[in-house]
Amino acid sequence: MQVSHAARTAAWSFDDPNLVSAAGLVPILRLAEKAGLRSLADQWLSVPTDKGANAGSKVAALVTGMVAGADSIDDMALLRHGGMKKIFSSVYAPSTLGSFLRSFTFGHVRQLDAIASRLLINLAGEAPILPAPTDGQMVFVDVDDTIIEVHGPKKQGAGFGYSGVRGLNALLATVSTETAAPVIIGQRLRKGAAGSPRGAARIVADALKTVTRLPSMKRAPVLLRADSAYYGHATVAAARKAGADVSITARQDPAVKRAIGTIPDDAWTKIQYTNAIYDRDTDTWTSVAEVAEVPFTAFTSKPKKDRVEGRLVVRRIPELNKKKLSQPTLFDTHRFHAFFTTSTLDTVTADRVHRRHAIIEQVNADLKSSALAHLPSGIFTANAAWLVLAVIAFNLTRTAATIAGANLASATTATIRRKLVHIPARIASSARRIRLHLPEAWPCETAWSALFAHALAPPRR
Repeated sequence: MQVSHAARTAAWSFDDPNLVSAAGLVPILRLAEKAGLRSLADQWLSVPTDKGANAGSKVAALVTGMVAGADSIDDMALLRHGGMKKIFSSVYAPSTLGSFLRSFTFGHVRQLDAIASRLLINLAGEAPILPAPTDGQMVFVDVDDTIIEVHGPKKQGAGFGYSGVRGLNALLATVSTETAAPVIIGQRLRKGAAGSPRGAARIVADALKTVTRLPSMKRAPVLLRADSAYYGHATVAAARKAGADVSITARQDPAVKRAIGTIPDDAWTKIQYTNAIYDRDTDTWTSVAEVAEVPFTAFTSKPKKDRVEGRLVVRRIPELNKKKLSQPTLFDTHRFHAFFTTSTLDTVTADRVHRRHAIIEQVNADLKSSALAHLPSGIFTANAAWLVLAVIAFNLTRTAATIAGANLASATTATIRRKLVHIPARIASSARRIRLHLPEAWPCETAWSALFAHALAPPRR
């Protein structure tokens, strides 16, 4: 491919008032309105003074900007170009939106949390982002935290946490099924030096409560998955109280090591793992990784009423000679990876399901490559509100992609934005109607048309 005209004959001018660079915002914002984003914000947000006026429109503007790719307050100016004011109303200046965010207190952030959970429930009614599990299938709630790196000495709450990176700590909870990509069901911004389990019990309780309110999820079995940072009584007790089973990586404390030592040699089963080979004749795997289980009671240092009965599922892998990888060790030694679970899944399935907890890392990466690339304010509560708005934008984008078709239902935000949002269009008015003229032969024309038709359809009753 090459430019069709010589450089000396090319010219440009920024003077067309009828062009927009992100026509996909039209059906996506209409979808947000159908799900009640603006009305929920007007109902639940009580930010004081004139800075909190028209809260619903300001929240919608911030979310729309994030869907379009904004990762800072100044980036909200991308909503104020060309013909955007002809297809959208209440297009606020970035300074107005920044003042709005800086007026938030922790209470207002919690109000925004309530809006996010209610909006997710409404979005699940608009599209099958979480289809009803079939018999025997589980709903997975994953919990994990991530450090969002920040720069500058005036960021409230910034500090060095477990990663050694200066930043703020975002705690997230996602919900998914065997067939549905994860959406975010809970979020909380914490100080950078906060330990991973801080506040985890609260977010687990809130997330599991929201799961029961999702369409077709009231009777589905739920499994909470987490890594060893959340192996504690508070988190496990919150999950069990909500009726969920747990699958949490266990710390290698003396009790766990003693339990692993009681597993007999003939109890290990080979599993599908790296470089594994399946033998169809014997229906077994030839693999270096093996699993076994042993009954286990967690938190035996607690009173009897606080102890949790379950089992320890252990995966072992041969320990390699770290100095000479080509030369094996003299005696068979293994590395053990154990997790505590209360589920009734068989040993091999429980191990496979637990390893899929890593799916939440993809959500963390997705957020940090879009709206959470930066935390835009020096005020902690403004950044906490920004996190909730980024989650709303993520869930809204995932819903739009699900409506557009199965090919985009599990795509990343960047892919969805490229195919559905950033479509240039020219606005034409005729008979008091606005028509968007889109590029001919757009690769995702069918998907975009399906989203637009759904967004403009009458509300469901």
